[in-house]
Amino acid sequence: MTSSSAFPSGAPPSDQSPASSSHHHWLILGALLALALNIRPAAIQIGPVLNNITADLGLSATSAGLLTSLPTLAFAGFGALAPGMSARFGAHRSIIAALGLMIVGQAVRPMVDSELFFLLLSLVALAGMATANVLLPSLVRQHFPQRIGLITAMYSTSMMVGVSMASMLTVPLAQALGGWRPALGFAALLAFFALVPWFFMLRHDRGHRTSGRSSSISLRVVARTKLGWLMAIFFGSQSAMAYSIFGWLPSIYMSAGATAQAAGYYQGIVTGLGIPLAFVLPAYTSRNPRPMVLLVAISCCALAADLGLMLAPMAAPVLWALLMAAGISSFPMILALIGLRSSTTEGTAALSGFAQSVGYLLASAGPFLVGLLHELSGGWSWSIGLLMALLIPLTLTSLSVARAGTLEEELGR
Repeated sequence: MTSSSAFPSGAPPSDQSPASSSHHHWLILGALLALALNIRPAAIQIGPVLNNITADLGLSATSAGLLTSLPTLAFAGFGALAPGMSARFGAHRSIIAALGLMIVGQAVRPMVDSELFFLLLSLVALAGMATANVLLPSLVRQHFPQRIGLITAMYSTSMMVGVSMASMLTVPLAQALGGWRPALGFAALLAFFALVPWFFMLRHDRGHRTSGRSSSISLRVVARTKLGWLMAIFFGSQSAMAYSIFGWLPSIYMSAGATAQAAGYYQGIVTGLGIPLAFVLPAYTSRNPRPMVLLVAISCCALAADLGLMLAPMAAPVLWALLMAAGISSFPMILALIGLRSSTTEGTAALSGFAQSVGYLLASAGPFLVGLLHELSGGWSWSIGLLMALLIPLTLTSLSVARAGTLEEELGR
């Protein structure tokens, strides 16, 4: 079987790849999907058992707040280092290192009783996730340059499955295994199995020197481009809105009279619908690389959901949840657009690193401000008004990104 039969209408995965067999292509695809499955659980697992962790470790309110803020801060800080790490050591070596950090952080943190060490080990796991998160789009471009939309759709779906698994299974695992510690440690097993296929792909990093080689398209270079900032603000606005919804939507429903069980069900609609959307939207974007109409429709869904939650949250709670799921669904489109708005592997890595590091830094303020406005006002109208305000930069930058050319074109390369 040839490679074209394995991936119809596709070119070989990369000019850099010596392998031409479909078996090797499927190995690469499996490795990418396994990696994507693992780049959210360490962040998502904490929420369902946060009260248990706080009680057992004696976390202060400040430490508990820091623990919930670590994901966006780690994704911002360590994500910025990933492109340089990839350029110096090679993307596949960097992924092996990233998975190693995930394994160590997730396996060891349940064993400690120290508040400080638990936070540090959580940061270790999140550092690995941040690195992998940034490098995934460039790996898709390297191995599947003619199938960016399809492969992005597949790994986005795998990522959302990982999110749903971490959300739904952490508490049952804690009950079945005897507490939150083995439940958190279970994720290290998934990361270990994801690590194995990456050792078979180290050949792709031959030719990378370890003596200070750096990318000619660095984050500093991307920071001087219009496209880089448009993508970062698009990413940051979307992430601020999404993380605010993930963190506060159940509370909004419960304040309106819903039971905790019902509020969790409505939240489940938002995360569950994200799985099929994560597959459909990147594939659509690859066939329609200027998807302005779809982006406007997504913003309209978010606006309708916000108005419903503000004015009559219990009038049609399922409808608001469905509209909100659609309204925050542009994340997998952003991942596809990162690959489509760059034409080289190093350009994709640099654009991904800049957009995600700056974007997550901006996004980290979202959930905090939503909670602060709720506390100051005693209700949710101001908080939801903030979410509505975020739609302005999100919509404007998304439409600009959809019309833009490539990073390399803007740089004259």
